[in-house]
Amino acid sequence: MLKLVIPAWNIVLRTAIIYLVILIGLRLAGKREIGQMTVFDLVVLLLIANAVQNAMVGPDTSLAGGVLAAVVLLVLNAVVARLRLRWPRLRRIVEGSPTLLALRGEVITDHLRREGLDQETLEAALREHGVADLSEVEMAVLEIDGSISVVPAGGTTKRVKRPVKVLRHQ
Repeated sequence: MLKLVIPAWNIVLRTAIIYLVILIGLRLAGKREIGQMTVFDLVVLLLIANAVQNAMVGPDTSLAGGVLAAVVLLVLNAVVARLRLRWPRLRRIVEGSPTLLALRGEVITDHLRREGLDQETLEAALREHGVADLSEVEMAVLEIDGSISVVPAGGTTKRVKRPVKVLRHQ
């Protein structure tokens, strides 16, 4: 139960590779919060977790192998979190950057398209902020966490947490 079937370095290496692959995959998947995930997103995450479990520990089904893989994931996550705070470029790579969706009442169509959004989604977010018309918007931004911030003309920033379908991002 506690004896490893394969060498510890093998589990560490496998787990690190899977961590990086999943990190890149989730980064490419788009900007959204846990609360914005659809049922489809949840199913995909659960299936990914199940699919990569064997890739991390190989034939080792021991308690020690599972604990080692979990520790490696936690350590890698802590290291990446600290490094992204130290190096802004890594932060942009891992987290992305905000995307300007509208400026001074004008929609930036290329940015909407790049983020996989349509104008109706933007207009729904504006209404949630109490903004009835696009002409009343100084700026609307898709934040790195998937929320849309709206600065009304002559107003202050408001933020809405809402599901945003994102096909790809920066």
